Amino acid sequence: MPEPGERSKRESFSATTDGQFAIHKIYVKDLSFETPNSPAIFRGEWRPQLDVQLHSEAKRIEPDVYEVVLTVTVTTKLQQTTAFLVEVQQAGIFGIAGVPEGHLGPMLGSFCPNLLFPYVRETVSDLVTRGGFPQLLLAPVNFDALYARHLEDARRAQGRSEPEPEQTTGDSLH
Repeated sequence: MPEPGERSKRESFSATTDGQFAIHKIYVKDLSFETPNSPAIFRGEWRPQLDVQLHSEAKRIEPDVYEVVLTVTVTTKLQQTTAFLVEVQQAGIFGIAGVPEGHLGPMLGSFCPNLLFPYVRETVSDLVTRGGFPQLLLAPVNFDALYARHLEDARRAQGRSEPEPEQTTGDSLH
């Protein structure tokens, strides 16, 4: 949280740019739910081990219009047996114009995935519940921190100062 008198990055961005941002569409691009060991998996004690993978990808689809896809993959096991696997690709089409070049990457790599996350979180929870398992609510994600880590990793690996907006970010949450 910024100190009194300081502006946050988002406040600073909106106060210093004349850019335009619009959400054109938010939609499920792809989804999959598998319970490879049912019905036997329902008969054991429920002490799951979760593996959550996040991945985002952005691409320009026309001038000033971008598609951002947030992919969440959740693999849940009981000991070594897979209980379920759910993968959701939540996508959005965003209009972004007049934004300084240095702000486009953070918008596509952090701001847009942050907008998509509540939708993917709800879809994952609904699929898991409909699959007969206890409700699964994904914990909030700090996309700003993930994007910053992605930038640092890209700098180390490629010696660049800024990755292209079309590059992807991915991470694992356990």
